[in-house]
Amino acid sequence: MPIGTPFHPRTSALCASQNWRTWSGYWVASSYDVMHDYEYHAIRNSAGLIDISPLYKYEVRGKDALRLVNRVITRDASRCAVGQALYGCLCEDDGAVIQDGTLFRLADDHFRFQLADPSLRWLKLNATGMNVAIEDVSGQIAALALQGPHSRNILERVVDADVGGLRFFRLTSAKLDNVPAVVSRTGYTGDLGYELWFGAEHAEGIWDRLVERGKDFGIKPAGMLALDVARLEAGFILLEVDYIGAEKALIASQRYAPLEIGLGWTVDSKKDHFVGQRALRKLDQQAAPRQIVGLEIDLSEYESLYEQVGLAPQFPLAAWRGGVPVYKGGRQVGHATTGAWSPTLKKYIALATVEKAFTEPGTKLDMEVTIEHARKSAGATVVKTPFFDPPRKRALAGSADANR
Repeated sequence: MPIGTPFHPRTSALCASQNWRTWSGYWVASSYDVMHDYEYHAIRNSAGLIDISPLYKYEVRGKDALRLVNRVITRDASRCAVGQALYGCLCEDDGAVIQDGTLFRLADDHFRFQLADPSLRWLKLNATGMNVAIEDVSGQIAALALQGPHSRNILERVVDADVGGLRFFRLTSAKLDNVPAVVSRTGYTGDLGYELWFGAEHAEGIWDRLVERGKDFGIKPAGMLALDVARLEAGFILLEVDYIGAEKALIASQRYAPLEIGLGWTVDSKKDHFVGQRALRKLDQQAAPRQIVGLEIDLSEYESLYEQVGLAPQFPLAAWRGGVPVYKGGRQVGHATTGAWSPTLKKYIALATVEKAFTEPGTKLDMEVTIEHARKSAGATVVKTPFFDPPRKRALAGSADANR
C-alpha cells in the first residue's frame, strides 16, 4: 500500500484533480490541476516546485568510500571534487546498464547516491572486504526540485548560501530558515533549477516557506505529467520507459549498454577497474548496434492523416510512453519510447531507439500513429537532443545568459 511522502499533508490538500501515481511506494501527484498545462508553464516561465522525495538515497562513508564508488559507477569519481555532483551509470559485468543516477561528493570520504531503483544489496555486495559504511537514508531525507527561470530568485530569499554563484552540477551546504540542507544545482527539467535535500521532519515548514516566498514569482507545485514533458524536451531518458534496467531484462535485446542510451560519454574506460569495464571497452571498439535519438514528427503529414478521416489533428499534450514502431522504407528499424507535443518549441517530438545506420541527424524515418483505430505512419526526422537547452540552465547570476 503506497504511503505519502513527507510533503503529503501539503500536496494532498492542493491536488484538486486527485490524479495520483505511485513512485517507489509513495503517492505523488500526476497533476494538481485537472490539466497539467499551468504546471508545465510554471517550470518553463516562472518556477515549479516538485516533490522528488521517493528517490532512493544511499550514503557511503569511510576509508574505502571512493574505492567502492569508483568500482560501481562508470565515471571516475576520483576526479569529482567535494561539492560536486556526477551523473553516470551503474552496470553489470556484461556492460548492461542497471540504472542511471546522480552522485554527490559531500566530503573526501563521504558520498551520496540518488537513484530511481533500490540498490542497497548491490552496493553492499560490491563492498565486500572494504572499510566502508553504507546507509539507506531514503526515508530520512526529504527532497524538492525548484525548477524554472525564477528558481534562483526564490531560493535567494530562503537560503543563506550564495546560490547565484553555484555552478551547474555543484552543491553546497546551506540553511533554509535555520534548517541544515544541501542545495544542488541539478534537476530533471533541462532548465535553470535546484534540488533541496534536508531532514524529512522539516518538510512541511520548508514547503510553506518556499511557496510563501515564491508567490511574487509565480511559483506553482508541479506534478509528474508536467515533469514528463519537460524532461522529454531536455532529452532526458527515463528508466523502465526509454530503456529497461539490466536487473529487470528478460531477454538479451532488453539489455542496454551506456552508448545505446546516449550515455557513452559517462564511461571512463581508462580508469581503474569498475563493474562492466572490460565489456564496455570491447563495445567501444565495435560501436553500439542501436542508439537513442530525437525525432521531430512532420506536422503537415501528421495533420493530413487526421484530415483524411475528417478530424482535427490531436496532439498528445501529456507525454505518452510505450514502444511505437519506427520504420525506414516500410521496414521497422526501431521504436519510439516517449513522445509529446512541446508547448515551448511548438513541435511534436519523441525519443526513439533506432538501428545505428539511421541515427544521423537529418535522416528521414516514419513513426506509426493510430487514428480512428487504424495504424498509419507519419514522417519524422532524426534530430540532435536536447530539443530544448536554454543558456540559463548553466549560466551564473548576473551573466548575459542568466534569463535566456
